[in-house]
Amino acid sequence: MPQLSVIVYGPNTQGHLTELLDSLAALPLPDTEVIVAAVGDWARETAEGHAPDITVVPLPDGTTDTAARSAGARQARGHWLHFVHAKDGLPAGAPRLLAERTTELPDTADVLLFDHVTSTWQTTARPSRDGRRLAATGRTDLPLAEAADLLRLTPLLGNRALRAEFWRAHEERLATDDEPYAAHAALLLAGRIACLNQVAYEDRRLRPESLPPLAPEDRFALVDRYENLLPLVRDRRAARAVLYDLMVRDLLRTFARENLPDPVAREFFRRASLAAVRWRPEGHQRPDGMEGMRHALLEEGAYTKYRALQAVNRTRRTARKTVRERRRQVGEKVRDLQYRRALSHPADPGLAVFSAYWDRGISCNPAAIAAKLAELAPHIHQVWVVGKENAALLPPGTDHVVPGTRRYWETLATATYLTNNVNFPNDVVKRPDAIHLQTHHGTPIKRMGLDQMEHPAAAQGLDFAALLSRIDKWDYSVSANSHSTRMWERAYPARFVSLNHGYPRNDVFYTATAADVRAARERLGIAPGRTAVLYAPTHRDYEAGFTPRLDLAALAERLGENTVLLVRAHYFYGGAASSLTGLRRSGRLVDVSSYDPVEELCLAADALVTDYSSIMFDYANLGRPIVVYADDWETYSTTRGVYFDLPAQAPGRVARTQGELTEIFTSGAWRDECATKALAAFRRRFCEYDDGRAAERVVRRVFLGEPEESLPPVIPLEERTPAPTPEEATA
Repeated sequence: MPQLSVIVYGPNTQGHLTELLDSLAALPLPDTEVIVAAVGDWARETAEGHAPDITVVPLPDGTTDTAARSAGARQARGHWLHFVHAKDGLPAGAPRLLAERTTELPDTADVLLFDHVTSTWQTTARPSRDGRRLAATGRTDLPLAEAADLLRLTPLLGNRALRAEFWRAHEERLATDDEPYAAHAALLLAGRIACLNQVAYEDRRLRPESLPPLAPEDRFALVDRYENLLPLVRDRRAARAVLYDLMVRDLLRTFARENLPDPVAREFFRRASLAAVRWRPEGHQRPDGMEGMRHALLEEGAYTKYRALQAVNRTRRTARKTVRERRRQVGEKVRDLQYRRALSHPADPGLAVFSAYWDRGISCNPAAIAAKLAELAPHIHQVWVVGKENAALLPPGTDHVVPGTRRYWETLATATYLTNNVNFPNDVVKRPDAIHLQTHHGTPIKRMGLDQMEHPAAAQGLDFAALLSRIDKWDYSVSANSHSTRMWERAYPARFVSLNHGYPRNDVFYTATAADVRAARERLGIAPGRTAVLYAPTHRDYEAGFTPRLDLAALAERLGENTVLLVRAHYFYGGAASSLTGLRRSGRLVDVSSYDPVEELCLAADALVTDYSSIMFDYANLGRPIVVYADDWETYSTTRGVYFDLPAQAPGRVARTQGELTEIFTSGAWRDECATKALAAFRRRFCEYDDGRAAERVVRRVFLGEPEESLPPVIPLEERTPAPTPEEATA
C-alpha cells in the first residue's frame, strides 16, 4: 500500500496538466501513487499519454472540482491524500518530501501543512508568506487549539495533505467547490495538525480575464463561507478569534478592492455587517487606528460613512504622494548637480572606497583587502560605505560615509579605487581614471548573473539591462578557483580582468594560530574537549525568509552532551520551544546568526553541516569534515538552477533526511575514510588559489600596480598548512 496518493483533478485548463504530469514523470516517486481524475477529453488523453505510471479516472466535461476530487479519492490506496488541481504544479521532489514526512507522523495527526509558491501569467514561483508561521510551529503535531494561527495560512487544499481515514470520515463537509472553505474546515475538524516548512506545491493563478466573470452571488458567497465555518469552531476561543479576524479582513478587502456596482456593494456590505456583529467574539478588541475605524463602521452597517471615509483617504493619499514626489525630485536634482560637479574634479589616487554586503559593514573579501592595504600602502586613505543603521557598529575611528549623503556622492565621485563584494548603485558613474574591483562573496553552486534568466524564481525582480550596465564598470574580478573564474566570465560577460589570486577572506584559514583557534572557541563559550558543529544553511529563493530544516532539539539529543551546535541562521522565533531554551542555557546550542566574522566560526568548529551555501568552499580550506544536508536538492536545483551536481561531488558525506544526518555523526561516518577522500577531491578542485596570500596578491596587483609575474606565486595545495584543528590547538 502506498504511503501517499497524489490525486490530480480537473480539466486540462490552458494545457497546464501536461506540465504537471511531465514533472511527476521526471523523477521516481517512492511510496507514492498518482491518480488523475481527468475532466473532459483533453485531460483524459493527456493523462492516458502518461500511463501506465498513473491511474486515470475519466470524467465527463462539466464535472465539478468537488466531484472530481471525490472520484479520485475513491480510487486512492494511500494512507495520505494530496489533492492537486490540474492547473497547478508540484516542485521537483515534492511527493517524496510529503511521503517521507507523513511516514514520521503518528496516527493521531489528520492534516499535514506545508509551504507553497505562487505563479501567475506574469510571474513564476513567488514565495508565500507562510514559511515563518510553519517554522514557528515546528515539527511536533498538535491540536488547533494550541496553534490557532495556522488558520492564517493561505487556504488552499494543495498546501495540505489529509490522512485518508480523516478525509473519508469528513468527506461530506469537505466536499465543496469552495476550496478556501474546505481548506479551513480541514483544520477545524482535525484532531491534530503537523507542519512541514518546505515548499511542496505551486499554486498557479490564471489570468482573471480568461475566467468567467463573477456574479453577485459569487461575492455574497464569501460571507456565507465564514457563516458556515464559524459554527465549526465550537468552544475554541483562540481559533474563533483568528477566524473572526480573517473574516472581517477578507470582507473589508473585498469591499474596498473589487469595485462592485453600487447595488451589489450595498447588499454585500449589509450582509458583511450582520456577520461581523453576529460572530464577534466576547471581549474582542478592534485594532487601533484607521483599521479599527473601518471595523466599527462595518459593524454599524454605515455604508455611506464608509464610502465617505474611503473618499477622504484617497484624497489624502494623493496629496501626500504629490508632496513626496516633489521633494524627491528636488532632492535628486540637487544630488545629481553635486555629484556631477565632483566628477569634474581629478580622481584622488590616495582615496579608496570599500563596501560589503549592500553597505552592512566591514566584512568579507573587502575587509581582508582593506586590512592588507593598510599594511602595504598606508598612504591610501580608506573610506567605508555603511548604512546609517550599522554605522554605530564600526570600529572607533573608521572613516565612513552613509549612502545618499552629500559626502557619499562626493567620495564615490573622486575615489580612484572602488571595492565591493556586490555592486555599487546604478547611478555611480564609471570614470576612466577610477578602478572598480569586484571581489564577489562566494564560489557559485547556484546560477548567477545572466544565467538566472532561465530560472524565473531566482530572477524575480532582476533588471538584467541594469545588471549588464553595472558589470561593465568592473575592471577586476577576484576568483578563488578555476570553476569560479569560468562561471563569472559566463554569467557576467564583460571586459574585466579575472584575478586568479584566491579569496582574501580565506587567508586567515592558513595564517591563524593555535592561540587564535582557542580564542575563537572561548568567545563562543565552547568548553575544551567538546565537539563544535557549525550548521550554516543557505537562502531559498522559493521560500519567504528563513525556515529551519532541522529539529535542533532532537539532533542535539542524539549527538549527546559533548556536542555543541553553532547555528548560523535565525531559528529562534518568539515562543521557542523550552527544549531549545534549555539547550542554549547549557551551552549545547549557540545562535551565531549575527556573529561576525564568520571566519572565526569556521576556525572554532570541528565540522561543518551545510546544504548549498558557499561557506563549504571556504571551510574546505581548513581540511576539516563537511557534511552536506541536501533534503530538498531537487527543488532547489530546479527552481534556482545550479552549476554542478553537488550531492555527486560533495566535500564529504551527504544526508537527505534528519535521520541520515544523525546516523552520519553517531556512527562516525562524518570523518571516515570515504568522507576524507571526498574532501580531498573537493579541495583540489575548489581551494585552488587560496593559500594565505590572496589579499597580498590583490593589493599588489590592483593598488600598487605590480605586474602579475612579480606577485607571490600560489603555494601548491599539498604544501599548504591549514590552521590547527581545535583538537590540535588544545593539545
